[in-house]
Amino acid sequence: MITGIKHIAIAVRDVNAALKKYEGLLGVKGVTRHEFEKARSSEAHFMLGGIQIQLCRSWDAAGRFARYIEEHRDEGVHHICYTTDDIESELAAAVSNGAVLKPCAACRVTGAHKHSEGWVAFLQDRLSGLETEFMQVYKPGEGPDAGPRTA
Repeated sequence: MITGIKHIAIAVRDVNAALKKYEGLLGVKGVTRHEFEKARSSEAHFMLGGIQIQLCRSWDAAGRFARYIEEHRDEGVHHICYTTDDIESELAAAVSNGAVLKPCAACRVTGAHKHSEGWVAFLQDRLSGLETEFMQVYKPGEGPDAGPRTA
């Protein structure tokens, strides 16, 4: 069962310029910055209303956020990450309802696999034009370097 929204990722051309707007218009505070070599992206993360917002810029023109901006001719919401307590069951239900899994852009793995904050998987199918990500957030003691997933 989907339990919530983990984050909303917004494709931007310039993380600093976008962040300045969010800080000025919405009073955003508590920003963390990230450089993801594997995903080849620069990001700024912050919380709004209990949901993490991620401002994401690809390092390369062929990167997924740069492609989104090119395809849509503007910046915008790239994907929503939905949380679940059982990613395998969620994926099985989605696939049984016609969804198709797609490879993760960062590591090219299809289906549930470890990432920095939890097990993730992506659907080829878009909901209202947005990429769909599922995440089973790590429980205490779990993590990307820990052993197998527990239900």
